[in-house]
Amino acid sequence: MMLELPAYAKINLGLEVTGKRPDGYHNLVSVMQLVDLHDTLTFSPADDLSLFSDDPAMLAEGDNNLVLRAAHLLRQTSGVGKGAHITLDKRIPSAAGLGGGSSDAAATLLGLSRLWGLDLSLEEMSRLGGTLGSDVPFFFAGPTALVEGRGEQVTPLAPLPLFWAVLVSQPYRIPGKTRQLYASLRPKDLGDGNRTREVLAAVQQGGDISSVPLFNSFERAAFQVFPGLERVRGQMLEAGAPNVHLSGSGPTLYTLYPQSAASEAQRLYDSLVRSGLKVYLVESKR
Repeated sequence: MMLELPAYAKINLGLEVTGKRPDGYHNLVSVMQLVDLHDTLTFSPADDLSLFSDDPAMLAEGDNNLVLRAAHLLRQTSGVGKGAHITLDKRIPSAAGLGGGSSDAAATLLGLSRLWGLDLSLEEMSRLGGTLGSDVPFFFAGPTALVEGRGEQVTPLAPLPLFWAVLVSQPYRIPGKTRQLYASLRPKDLGDGNRTREVLAAVQQGGDISSVPLFNSFERAAFQVFPGLERVRGQMLEAGAPNVHLSGSGPTLYTLYPQSAASEAQRLYDSLVRSGLKVYLVESKR
Protein backbone atom coordinates (compact mmCIF):
# COMPACT_ATOMS: atom_id res chain seq x y z
CA MET A 1 0.00 0.00 0.00
CA MET A 2 1.26 3.45 -0.91
CA LEU A 3 -0.47 6.70 0.01
CA GLU A 4 0.15 10.15 -1.54
CA LEU A 5 -1.08 13.41 -0.02
CA PRO A 6 -0.65 17.09 -0.92
CA ALA A 7 0.45 19.58 1.74
CA TYR A 8 -0.83 23.01 0.75
CA ALA A 9 0.76 26.37 1.55
CA LYS A 10 -1.12 29.13 3.36
CA ILE A 11 -1.10 32.89 3.28
CA ASN A 12 -2.22 35.20 6.07
CA LEU A 13 -5.02 37.59 5.13
CA GLY A 14 -4.12 39.91 7.96
CA LEU A 15 -2.18 38.99 11.09
CA GLU A 16 -2.35 40.86 14.37
CA VAL A 17 -0.11 40.00 17.30
CA THR A 18 -2.09 41.09 20.37
CA GLY A 19 0.47 40.54 23.13
CA LYS A 20 2.73 38.13 24.97
CA ARG A 21 1.33 35.27 27.00
CA PRO A 22 2.52 34.09 30.44
CA ASP A 23 3.90 30.92 28.79
CA GLY A 24 6.22 32.99 26.59
CA TYR A 25 4.22 32.59 23.38
CA HIS A 26 2.28 35.41 21.74
CA ASN A 27 -1.44 35.68 21.11
CA LEU A 28 -2.48 36.46 17.55
CA VAL A 29 -5.54 36.94 15.38
CA SER A 30 -5.28 35.98 11.72
CA VAL A 31 -7.32 34.75 8.80
CA MET A 32 -5.41 31.93 7.12
CA GLN A 33 -6.14 30.80 3.59
CA LEU A 34 -4.87 27.76 1.69
CA VAL A 35 -3.49 28.25 -1.81
CA ASP A 36 -2.77 25.59 -4.42
CA LEU A 37 1.03 25.65 -4.11
CA HIS A 38 1.84 22.38 -2.38
CA ASP A 39 4.42 19.84 -1.33
CA THR A 40 3.67 16.16 -1.96
CA LEU A 41 4.23 13.44 0.63
CA THR A 42 4.22 9.75 -0.19
CA PHE A 43 3.92 7.08 2.52
CA SER A 44 4.70 3.38 2.17
CA PRO A 45 5.01 0.61 4.79
CA ALA A 46 8.45 -0.08 6.28
CA ASP A 47 9.97 -1.59 9.41
CA ASP A 48 11.20 1.77 10.71
CA LEU A 49 10.72 5.46 10.00
CA SER A 50 12.75 7.08 7.24
CA LEU A 51 12.52 10.22 5.11
CA PHE A 52 13.76 11.02 1.63
CA SER A 53 13.39 14.45 0.03
CA ASP A 54 14.49 16.18 -3.14
CA ASP A 55 15.40 19.16 -0.91
CA PRO A 56 18.78 18.53 0.77
CA ALA A 57 17.96 21.08 3.47
CA MET A 58 15.12 18.85 4.68
CA LEU A 59 17.45 15.88 5.05
CA ALA A 60 20.10 18.01 6.76
CA GLU A 61 17.66 18.66 9.60
CA GLY A 62 17.68 14.96 10.53
CA ASP A 63 15.16 14.04 13.20
CA ASN A 64 14.46 17.75 13.77
CA ASN A 65 12.55 17.82 10.49
CA LEU A 66 8.87 18.39 11.22
CA VAL A 67 7.87 15.39 9.10
CA LEU A 68 9.93 12.98 11.18
CA ARG A 69 8.98 14.73 14.41
CA ALA A 70 5.31 14.27 13.52
CA ALA A 71 5.89 10.62 12.60
CA HIS A 72 7.72 9.82 15.83
CA LEU A 73 5.10 11.68 17.88
CA LEU A 74 2.24 9.75 16.29
CA ARG A 75 3.98 6.42 16.74
CA GLN A 76 4.77 7.19 20.39
CA THR A 77 1.31 8.45 21.35
CA SER A 78 -0.57 5.71 19.49
CA GLY A 79 1.68 2.88 20.67
CA VAL A 80 1.86 1.45 17.16
CA GLY A 81 4.97 -0.55 16.36
CA LYS A 82 4.91 0.08 12.63
CA GLY A 83 7.20 2.19 10.47
CA ALA A 84 7.00 3.99 7.15
CA HIS A 85 9.15 5.27 4.36
CA ILE A 86 8.19 8.88 3.64
CA THR A 87 9.10 10.78 0.50
CA LEU A 88 8.77 14.57 0.53
CA ASP A 89 8.62 16.37 -2.82
CA LYS A 90 9.32 19.94 -1.68
CA ARG A 91 7.78 22.85 -3.60
CA ILE A 92 6.82 25.33 -0.86
CA PRO A 93 9.85 27.48 0.01
CA SER A 94 11.10 26.85 3.54
CA ALA A 95 10.95 29.40 6.39
CA ALA A 96 9.02 31.75 4.11
CA GLY A 97 5.84 32.54 6.05
CA LEU A 98 3.84 30.06 3.96
CA GLY A 99 3.49 27.32 6.58
CA GLY A 100 5.25 24.65 4.52
CA GLY A 101 6.76 22.78 7.45
CA SER A 102 3.52 22.91 9.42
CA SER A 103 1.53 21.70 6.44
CA ASP A 104 3.98 18.83 5.94
CA ALA A 105 3.58 17.88 9.60
CA ALA A 106 -0.22 17.88 9.33
CA ALA A 107 -0.11 15.77 6.17
CA THR A 108 2.25 13.35 7.91
CA LEU A 109 -0.11 12.87 10.84
CA LEU A 110 -3.02 12.33 8.45
CA GLY A 111 -1.10 10.04 6.09
CA LEU A 112 0.40 7.82 8.77
CA SER A 113 -2.90 7.63 10.63
CA ARG A 114 -4.39 6.14 7.46
CA LEU A 115 -1.39 3.96 6.63
CA TRP A 116 -1.27 2.48 10.12
CA GLY A 117 -5.04 2.03 10.40
CA LEU A 118 -5.41 4.36 13.38
CA ASP A 119 -8.86 5.66 14.22
CA LEU A 120 -7.87 9.23 15.02
CA SER A 121 -10.26 12.13 14.54
CA LEU A 122 -9.20 15.42 12.97
CA GLU A 123 -9.55 16.98 16.43
CA GLU A 124 -7.09 14.48 17.90
CA MET A 125 -4.60 15.03 15.10
CA SER A 126 -5.00 18.79 15.41
CA ARG A 127 -4.23 18.59 19.13
CA LEU A 128 -1.12 16.53 18.43
CA GLY A 129 -0.11 18.91 15.68
CA GLY A 130 -0.35 21.87 18.02
CA THR A 131 2.49 20.42 20.09
CA LEU A 132 4.70 20.49 16.99
CA GLY A 133 3.99 24.05 15.84
CA SER A 134 1.47 26.84 16.26
CA ASP A 135 0.34 26.77 12.61
CA VAL A 136 -0.23 23.01 12.38
CA PRO A 137 -3.85 22.92 13.69
CA PHE A 138 -5.01 25.24 10.90
CA PHE A 139 -4.13 22.67 8.25
CA PHE A 140 -6.77 20.31 9.65
CA ALA A 141 -9.44 23.03 9.39
CA GLY A 142 -8.74 24.96 6.16
CA PRO A 143 -9.13 26.12 3.47
CA THR A 144 -10.17 29.30 5.30
CA ALA A 145 -10.15 29.82 9.06
CA LEU A 146 -9.89 32.42 11.79
CA VAL A 147 -6.88 31.53 13.94
CA GLU A 148 -6.49 32.89 17.46
CA GLY A 149 -4.54 32.28 20.66
CA ARG A 150 -1.08 30.99 19.83
CA GLY A 151 -2.62 29.21 16.84
CA GLU A 152 -4.54 26.48 18.62
CA GLN A 153 -7.93 28.23 18.46
CA VAL A 154 -9.10 27.59 14.91
CA THR A 155 -12.56 28.52 13.65
CA PRO A 156 -13.35 27.23 10.13
CA LEU A 157 -14.93 29.88 7.93
CA ALA A 158 -17.12 29.79 4.86
CA PRO A 159 -14.89 29.68 1.76
CA LEU A 160 -14.00 33.06 0.30
CA PRO A 161 -14.59 33.82 -3.38
CA LEU A 162 -11.72 32.38 -5.41
CA PHE A 163 -8.81 34.72 -6.06
CA TRP A 164 -5.32 34.73 -7.52
CA ALA A 165 -2.16 35.52 -5.57
CA VAL A 166 1.25 36.40 -6.92
CA LEU A 167 3.83 35.39 -4.31
CA VAL A 168 7.41 36.62 -4.24
CA SER A 169 9.53 34.50 -1.92
CA GLN A 170 13.19 35.44 -2.04
CA PRO A 171 15.44 32.98 -0.23
CA TYR A 172 16.82 34.08 3.13
CA ARG A 173 18.70 32.06 5.69
CA ILE A 174 18.21 33.76 9.04
CA PRO A 175 18.67 31.44 12.05
CA GLY A 176 15.76 31.63 14.49
CA LYS A 177 13.81 33.78 12.04
CA THR A 178 10.45 33.66 13.81
CA ARG A 179 11.98 34.24 17.23
CA GLN A 180 13.92 37.21 15.88
CA LEU A 181 10.81 38.71 14.29
CA TYR A 182 8.82 38.43 17.51
CA ALA A 183 11.70 39.99 19.44
CA SER A 184 11.73 42.90 16.96
CA LEU A 185 8.08 43.82 17.57
CA ARG A 186 7.34 47.19 19.15
CA PRO A 187 4.14 48.29 20.95
CA LYS A 188 2.99 50.18 17.84
CA ASP A 189 3.13 46.91 15.84
CA LEU A 190 0.57 45.18 18.04
CA GLY A 191 -3.17 45.10 17.47
CA ASP A 192 -6.33 43.99 19.24
CA GLY A 193 -7.62 41.76 16.43
CA ASN A 194 -10.32 44.19 15.31
CA ARG A 195 -8.64 45.13 12.02
CA THR A 196 -8.51 41.50 10.97
CA ARG A 197 -12.10 40.86 12.04
CA GLU A 198 -13.27 43.97 10.16
CA VAL A 199 -11.56 42.74 7.00
CA LEU A 200 -13.19 39.34 7.40
CA ALA A 201 -16.62 40.89 7.95
CA ALA A 202 -16.25 43.07 4.85
CA VAL A 203 -15.29 40.12 2.67
CA GLN A 204 -18.04 37.89 4.02
CA GLN A 205 -20.55 40.62 3.15
CA GLY A 206 -19.49 40.48 -0.47
CA GLY A 207 -16.34 42.61 -0.54
CA ASP A 208 -13.38 41.85 -2.77
CA ILE A 209 -10.43 40.56 -0.73
CA SER A 210 -8.00 41.78 -3.40
CA SER A 211 -8.89 45.41 -2.69
CA VAL A 212 -9.14 45.27 1.13
CA PRO A 213 -6.23 46.74 3.16
CA LEU A 214 -4.65 43.95 5.20
CA PHE A 215 -2.63 44.60 8.37
CA ASN A 216 0.31 42.45 9.47
CA SER A 217 2.02 43.15 12.79
CA PHE A 218 5.34 41.85 11.45
CA GLU A 219 5.57 44.13 8.42
CA ARG A 220 7.74 46.90 9.90
CA ALA A 221 10.06 44.42 11.58
CA ALA A 222 10.31 42.20 8.50
CA PHE A 223 11.58 45.05 6.33
CA GLN A 224 14.34 45.57 8.91
CA VAL A 225 15.26 41.92 9.49
CA PHE A 226 15.30 40.77 5.84
CA PRO A 227 17.94 42.68 3.85
CA GLY A 228 16.58 44.03 0.57
CA LEU A 229 12.94 43.10 1.25
CA GLU A 230 11.84 46.72 0.94
CA ARG A 231 13.46 46.79 -2.49
CA VAL A 232 11.50 43.67 -3.49
CA ARG A 233 8.30 45.39 -2.41
CA GLY A 234 9.20 48.35 -4.59
CA GLN A 235 9.85 46.07 -7.57
CA MET A 236 6.41 44.51 -7.16
CA LEU A 237 4.69 47.90 -7.06
CA GLU A 238 6.68 49.20 -10.04
CA ALA A 239 5.69 46.08 -12.00
CA GLY A 240 2.01 46.85 -11.41
CA ALA A 241 1.07 45.08 -8.17
CA PRO A 242 -2.04 46.86 -6.83
CA ASN A 243 -0.85 46.33 -3.25
CA VAL A 244 1.75 44.27 -1.40
CA HIS A 245 1.22 42.26 1.77
CA LEU A 246 3.43 40.15 4.04
CA SER A 247 2.53 36.50 4.76
CA GLY A 248 3.16 35.28 8.28
CA SER A 249 6.43 36.64 9.62
CA GLY A 250 7.84 36.75 6.08
CA PRO A 251 9.77 37.05 3.98
CA THR A 252 7.11 36.10 1.37
CA LEU A 253 5.31 39.12 -0.09
CA TYR A 254 2.11 38.78 -2.08
CA THR A 255 -0.53 40.68 -3.99
CA LEU A 256 -4.07 39.56 -4.74
CA TYR A 257 -6.29 39.64 -7.82
CA PRO A 258 -9.95 38.62 -8.17
CA GLN A 259 -10.52 35.45 -10.16
CA SER A 260 -11.75 37.51 -13.11
CA ALA A 261 -8.34 39.24 -13.37
CA ALA A 262 -6.30 36.15 -14.27
CA SER A 263 -4.60 37.91 -17.20
CA GLU A 264 -3.44 40.77 -14.97
CA ALA A 265 -2.04 38.33 -12.42
CA GLN A 266 -0.25 36.46 -15.22
CA ARG A 267 1.27 39.70 -16.56
CA LEU A 268 2.62 40.63 -13.13
CA TYR A 269 3.99 37.12 -12.64
CA ASP A 270 5.76 37.18 -16.01
CA SER A 271 7.23 40.64 -15.34
CA LEU A 272 8.58 39.65 -11.93
CA VAL A 273 10.05 36.41 -13.29
CA ARG A 274 11.91 38.42 -15.93
CA SER A 275 13.33 40.62 -13.18
CA GLY A 276 14.94 37.55 -11.58
CA LEU A 277 12.72 37.21 -8.52
CA LYS A 278 11.45 33.89 -7.13
CA VAL A 279 7.76 34.11 -8.03
CA TYR A 280 4.71 31.84 -7.77
CA LEU A 281 1.28 32.35 -9.32
CA VAL A 282 -1.28 30.53 -7.20
CA GLU A 283 -5.03 30.24 -6.74
CA SER A 284 -6.89 30.12 -3.47
CA LYS A 285 -8.44 26.83 -2.34
CA ARG A 286 -12.11 26.28 -1.59
